[in-house]
Amino acid sequence: MTAAAKDGGSTGRRRLIVLAPLVIFLGLVALFLIRLYSGDPSRIPSALIGQPAPQTNLPPVAGLNRNGMPVPGIDAASFKGAVTVVNVWASWCVPCHDEAPLLMGLAQDARLRIIGINYKDEPENARRFLGRYGNPFAAAGADRNGRAAIEWGVYGVPETFVVGRDASIAYKLVGPITPDNLDKVLKPEIEKALAAGS
Repeated sequence: MTAAAKDGGSTGRRRLIVLAPLVIFLGLVALFLIRLYSGDPSRIPSALIGQPAPQTNLPPVAGLNRNGMPVPGIDAASFKGAVTVVNVWASWCVPCHDEAPLLMGLAQDARLRIIGINYKDEPENARRFLGRYGNPFAAAGADRNGRAAIEWGVYGVPETFVVGRDASIAYKLVGPITPDNLDKVLKPEIEKALAAGS
């Protein structure tokens, strides 16, 4: 075998060694993207459905008021006795801006209590956000370190939960509330929770 043939074989093996991890990586990225976009992300199952709401205790968002009164934080008692919509949000979350008017609409329903978990946000930014869009929250807890979001099994912000009168999680919506999923999914789930407790 000639020296040129040996060099050609060595170069081919080196090229294969260098390219193999890249090909494997690109394959994994492609698989991830296919899985990510092939279905409705709001249908990601939650192990918490049917389970009691986490025993969340969060301090109030500092300085937050509603109708001239301080908005309380969240404790375990916040979820008993009424159907509650729990929204995990942040001022820096772009889809949260889009869903804010829809939450304000839900807050007009006197049968519901709307509670917010403010995720890894600065209080002044949270207050500014709610000052701009309105404050739908009867209670809003500051989850500064993200611990409560972990307890609730949050994948990312925003997410919304429906909690029944028995303080069990009835439904979880991953991603923003939109006019479409509000009418087709979230409101029917809220109605189910209301009917279950009557």
